[in-house]
Amino acid sequence: MRNVLAALALLVLAACGGGGGGGGGGGSGGGPPIPGVAAPTAAEAARLMTQATFGPTPAGIEAVRAAGMNGWVTQQIAVPNSLPLQTYLEARLQGLQATNPSASLNANHFYEAWWRGAATGQDELRQRVAFAYSQIFVISLADSSIDVRGAGSYYDMLLRNAFSNYRTLLEDVTLHPMMGRYLTFLANQKEDAAGTRTPDENYAREVMQLMTIGLSELNADGTVRLNSSNQPIPAYTPADIAGLAKVFTGISWYHPTPTNSTFFGGNRDPNREVRPMIFYPQFHSTSQKVFLDRTIPASVTVDVAGDLRIALDTLYNHPNVGPFIAQRLIQQLVTSNPSPAYVSRVAAVFNNNGSGVRGDMGAVVRAILIDMESRDAGVASAAGFGKLREPVIRLANWARAFSATSQSGNWLINSTSSNQSFGQSALNAPSVFNFWRPGFTPPGTTELGSRGLLAPEFQIVDEVTVAGYVNTMSSTIDQGIGATPPGGSGRDVRSAYAAELALAGDAAALVERINGLLLYGQMSSTLRGQTTDAVNAITIPATGQTAIDAARLNRVKTAILFAMASPEYLTQR
Repeated sequence: MRNVLAALALLVLAACGGGGGGGGGGGSGGGPPIPGVAAPTAAEAARLMTQATFGPTPAGIEAVRAAGMNGWVTQQIAVPNSLPLQTYLEARLQGLQATNPSASLNANHFYEAWWRGAATGQDELRQRVAFAYSQIFVISLADSSIDVRGAGSYYDMLLRNAFSNYRTLLEDVTLHPMMGRYLTFLANQKEDAAGTRTPDENYAREVMQLMTIGLSELNADGTVRLNSSNQPIPAYTPADIAGLAKVFTGISWYHPTPTNSTFFGGNRDPNREVRPMIFYPQFHSTSQKVFLDRTIPASVTVDVAGDLRIALDTLYNHPNVGPFIAQRLIQQLVTSNPSPAYVSRVAAVFNNNGSGVRGDMGAVVRAILIDMESRDAGVASAAGFGKLREPVIRLANWARAFSATSQSGNWLINSTSSNQSFGQSALNAPSVFNFWRPGFTPPGTTELGSRGLLAPEFQIVDEVTVAGYVNTMSSTIDQGIGATPPGGSGRDVRSAYAAELALAGDAAALVERINGLLLYGQMSSTLRGQTTDAVNAITIPATGQTAIDAARLNRVKTAILFAMASPEYLTQR
């Protein structure tokens, strides 16, 4: 299998350089959302799952076909999270300390918990939406201040809020101690009388720029509003940041008996990393707070909860939030360049779910996935539609499609953030701006740039990451991935390829199965022919069971690698 790596790397580089389908143009996505099809084809079901989950499975495809697309979304919204990360991490720590009382958790244990959910969770839509949220409401284990158990709690909070109200999500994010640590407003103090200390402005700035309203005022369809000089109208000013920062003062670590010492981190409660932060009135600003055309008057009475409620309500009700969050989630799930009409339809659902409720994220996710621009095959075939598949989603797709299992049960997949691997690990972005900017277009003379198309995920694509991906997937498909478990042998996470081995003698049938699981039935005749030829080039001997089994397995692995390294696979359509 190694003798095809060089050719495959060139194919991937061609996809990254040419950008065909890496963005997502407007196409013909007008008109109202369409209802779920009563009996979608297997290819249609697999394509929905590609957008809505970490990858199709045969059982998942049949579930979509049985329920219809809209019905499947309804079913998935009702599935609770049964694999909380915090619970796993606590049990993992207990197991480690049984043999080494001084053992502690590290980031790799978080990745284990995350991969367990991504690869095996039955709440497939919830898992995928939470991952999208984690790239909007960013905290990162790359920051040494983030506690591993706290990170698990934070991710559980995103899972819990996948389909809740956006206002609830926003408050839970704001009060989580890991967000307080990451954006440095935990133990944020009010200004002093001498004017030598001002409140930390980090969270006030980023909650506006990255989590709610963005940099510029938006039209209902997500396009930027312009002033009389044809320039974007800023959504907020430095004065708004300063005013809002005063709200986020007097908020710090949980403790059942809070004191000045616990505010600054003393007398540590063992659960402070996983319990919401609490209010310390003595450190909260009581001066006038002006932001986003809202004024909280100066007062001699401290009301941290009341000030916070006004601030979050003001952000939540800002007209930018609907189009802002609609565009970000569409980019995460469906296409990098949704049409203004698509954004407008989803934003309208954010503003009113049909029952007069604003911010119903279950309704928003449904609107994104059932909209005609995400479902219409004609729109999907347009040259500008789609997105680059995120690297970790490709690995999760492999694990789910081919029923990979963990020998240890702990999913011992360590960091994949190296640019010689995937350049990405869950909850490990290099900054609050995520792994890539949502407005990124590859610089220089590129096809994407000439078309004015966005391609966020391409920000981490270069020659090293392309080769790293191909090499890592080649090794994973061949031998599995993850550390060798204690008492085990080989890599922890691997697939037996049982269903694929049953088809190994029929190259066409084998390739068609892989086409259905990895490319939702849309493999081109060229790729189909190339892959079939590569499979047929591996001769199955007539005698010698060991040699027969090895040839059949090599056929399966070659077919999977050809598919997963192809430009057609890397571009989600």
